[in-house]
Amino acid sequence: MNPPDGSQGAGANTRHSAAPVVQNILAVKDLVVRFGEGATQVTAVDGVSLNVEHGQSLGIVGESGSGKSTVLRAVCGLSPIHSGTSLLDGQALDTLAPKKRARLIQMIFQDPYGALHPRQSVDAQLREQMRVHRMTDANERIVALMAQVALGPELRFRYPHQLSGGQRQRVCVARALALEPQLLLLDEPTSALDMSVQAEVLRLLAQIREQRNMSYLFVSHDLAVVAQLCDRIAIMQGGRIVEIVSAAALRAGEVEHPYSATLLRAARQRHGADRLK
Repeated sequence: MNPPDGSQGAGANTRHSAAPVVQNILAVKDLVVRFGEGATQVTAVDGVSLNVEHGQSLGIVGESGSGKSTVLRAVCGLSPIHSGTSLLDGQALDTLAPKKRARLIQMIFQDPYGALHPRQSVDAQLREQMRVHRMTDANERIVALMAQVALGPELRFRYPHQLSGGQRQRVCVARALALEPQLLLLDEPTSALDMSVQAEVLRLLAQIREQRNMSYLFVSHDLAVVAQLCDRIAIMQGGRIVEIVSAAALRAGEVEHPYSATLLRAARQRHGADRLK
């Protein structure tokens, strides 16, 4: 008779090896972020746990003030962590030297104009990343990066004010890719763009993820956007994750939490049911 744990004992046929353990590129456990002190203290993130597997895209969606962007900022070191742990490829984020962290994880912000130096050309902003990290073949790398994000060579020496919103966001994507990170944090990267440009940038991000086998942690208030780009969606309310569902389950309306159902109804009313099928 087999042991109660379902194994077949020492003499069992071992031709079938155990399934490989999936390693997470990012693992966040019991993350708490607070601002202020005493009576004015606010808990922006309250015990959030999530993980992103290698090559996977996880979306975080919720209304304004739900804490979704604060999670990103805490993971990349821009917001103070009160408690909890964050592991990047098995290493505690707070133990990584800044340069090593930058080579593993990069963030793309909502406002591309504010994220770029107004007095530096596209070339200079891409080159600076490589100079700081002592990367060789800068010219070849810049040409390749611009091609990957579909920026023509004539834009290489232009300044941010000479570019459209979509072009500026593509520069931000290229700059984030310059260090060849494993994980991109995307904080509503298309919300400042009009609908046609938004679709182009989303297609670009999907292509880059596939080509580079990258992982994304993607924050948006738009359920249709995260359902388009992400494998799984974490739904936040009041600083907490109330539910994590697959994109397929979301499109099928298979959500359990009442707040998730409310968001889904609102998204279908706004965009039409077809975008969430």
